[in-house]
Amino acid sequence: QVQFAETGGGLVQPGGSLRLSCAASGTILRFFTVGWYRQAPGKARESVAVITSGGITNYADSVKGRFTISRESAENQVYLQLNSLKPEDTAVYYCNLSPPGHAYWGQGTQVAVSS
Repeated sequence: QVQFAETGGGLVQPGGSLRLSCAASGTILRFFTVGWYRQAPGKARESVAVITSGGITNYADSVKGRFTISRESAENQVYLQLNSLKPEDTAVYYCNLSPPGHAYWGQGTQVAVSS
């Protein structure tokens, strides 16, 4: 059974940084394209960043240049470095395969950007 667990969220001021971690069980992440997603209050969940098994990355225009997705195959984890955070980045952040497996959504980790 595939499960994802996201950690690392928190409350930061605008311009601050966070590093989110995604640990997977029941699958080996390095064989798959993995994505980070987010859902803000009252909005649909959206893709933020993806990384392929070959290490190719792609980002939503809204986070390009500020967020960085990476993976550590030995630890079966994927990370999302969030820099220059803005209030509009406030959301619950999730990781999943890309395209996402609907049964694999975890609890997510809350990121709140506020002064």
